[in-house]
Amino acid sequence: MEYILPIARELAIQAAKNAGQLAKEYFDQEKEISEKEHGDLVTVVDHLAEKKILTEILSRFPDHQIRSEETGWTGQEGEWLWLVDPLDGTNNYAIGLPIYGVSITLIHNKQPLLGVIYDSHLGDIYVAEQGKGTTRNGIPISIKPDAAFSQPNPRRMTVGWIQGHYVQKEQRAMDLKHKLDLTFKRVLRLWAPSLLWCMLARGDLDGIVLYNSEGDDLYAGILMAKEAGAMVMDFSGKPFEGMNPEPYIIACHPKYKDEFLSLVNAENLMS
Repeated sequence: MEYILPIARELAIQAAKNAGQLAKEYFDQEKEISEKEHGDLVTVVDHLAEKKILTEILSRFPDHQIRSEETGWTGQEGEWLWLVDPLDGTNNYAIGLPIYGVSITLIHNKQPLLGVIYDSHLGDIYVAEQGKGTTRNGIPISIKPDAAFSQPNPRRMTVGWIQGHYVQKEQRAMDLKHKLDLTFKRVLRLWAPSLLWCMLARGDLDGIVLYNSEGDDLYAGILMAKEAGAMVMDFSGKPFEGMNPEPYIIACHPKYKDEFLSLVNAENLMS
């Protein structure tokens, strides 16, 4: 493992940058867009960027399995798994909104070890490695609690909201989202989850609430948040570990744990 991670880290950083720069080059051009299920979109850039990343991974790690946004599963199941989202924020990208990125995760025996997220339009690279912290363009970053935490004020907080494609207008999800809207200063839904996780890691969000969304960008984001000092837990308050195909997650500064759990009200929402 010791010899794999340094190689994987440099490969993932370069692959993410290459894919993101490709997307930016195409950004102002007319885009070939098609619709997937549940109204999600895919562009020709999704496929071109994905091909670039997969080619680079397989050239160095031909025996590793890959799960990617458009291609699906590649290779045989084993200890190592790469998760790839070559264009996180396709819906934004398709309408000319410059909020999109690249997410690459390396998982060993269902434990995320490496997460790389590239903010394609701004050119910022975020890297998290288990036990080694989170960096933005090589500089360590961390979450920040409210300076006046002795009296936490939700009206001052900005919180990210992420929901899965299959959730749509599910009533319990809408009830929770409405509750958050009434409580916090702002609830932000970027339609580019990886960039929300980066905002939390660098201290520009006070928390994230995720409702049943296991995209290929999820585990890089979780690792990014954890290594920046965030607590990541399920709606019952149990630390979130490993992988889960139907995750319900809160991520925030550890001092905010009780505040968020009381708002989620797991017993009523998840029964």
